[in-house]
Amino acid sequence: MKLQTQIPLEPASHQFGYDHKLLLLGSCFAQNIGDKLAYYKFQAVTNPFGIIFNPVSLEQLVADAVANKTYTEADVFELDGVWKSFYAHSDKNALTRLGAVIHLQEAQQLLRQQLIEASHLFVTLGTAWVYKHIERDEVVANCHKVPQKTFTKQLLSVTEIQESLSRICELVKTLNLKIEIAFTVSPVRHIKDGMVENTRSKSHLLTAVHQLVDSREASYFPAYEIVMDELRDYRFYASDMVHPSEQAVTYVWERFIEVYAFAKAQQIMKKVAQVQQGLAHRPFNEDSAAHQKFITDLAKKQQALTEVYPFMNF
Repeated sequence: MKLQTQIPLEPASHQFGYDHKLLLLGSCFAQNIGDKLAYYKFQAVTNPFGIIFNPVSLEQLVADAVANKTYTEADVFELDGVWKSFYAHSDKNALTRLGAVIHLQEAQQLLRQQLIEASHLFVTLGTAWVYKHIERDEVVANCHKVPQKTFTKQLLSVTEIQESLSRICELVKTLNLKIEIAFTVSPVRHIKDGMVENTRSKSHLLTAVHQLVDSREASYFPAYEIVMDELRDYRFYASDMVHPSEQAVTYVWERFIEVYAFAKAQQIMKKVAQVQQGLAHRPFNEDSAAHQKFITDLAKKQQALTEVYPFMNF
């Protein structure tokens, strides 16, 4: 008896391994996958500016990185004793104006470097709803709890999203012609906008992404469809009923690896997991002979990996 509809997936035409550098940009689901890549010690950078939900703000950050923009004090503002930027997530906040500017500049340098060096770029889109700062006349990446009257709320059209994503591809290719670009839509539901509004948003994103993928050399990974169709049950959501549960994230991660990771990389992942699990082990008796042997064997496994892949830092 078949109790699940499965999304048919095939290996990507351009897969990655441990010798490749990866860049992930976008929503908190990009962060979930980035955290998994970090656990398995891939050379991956995730969201230098923090979590970014909408395509227009992602385009702005990529454009600034390509132009090698120098951030200034005009790019940050103070609210409740904390310096923030409308370009970045709150994890780039600082207690001083200079500190906030430095955070932006460091994030931009990291983003630019990775755009130049990465073999793969994965972009995860969260929402088509954007907030435009009335005085600045620009879409913000994060409202930072600034009073709502400061912004107008807009739903990006399919055409606006498609054009923004197309410009992202063009901008990235000016720095790195060989980079492989893949898009996905986050399965996280933005219900603060409303249930119907979330559905409208996701439909715009999905349509725009597929218009782009059909016309350009970019691929699509169906994370949204996997959660909506294969994991069609609230037991696969966290307690907030909005974010996928850890089990769901792991399920999508496994499908992601099936598609994008070389078979050899998947074998290395098993060895990395053995070391990670060993490092997390807490013994009953640290002085026992059995534990000392365990430590010695673990060190050998760790050394065997780092000799081949010096960038691995356990």
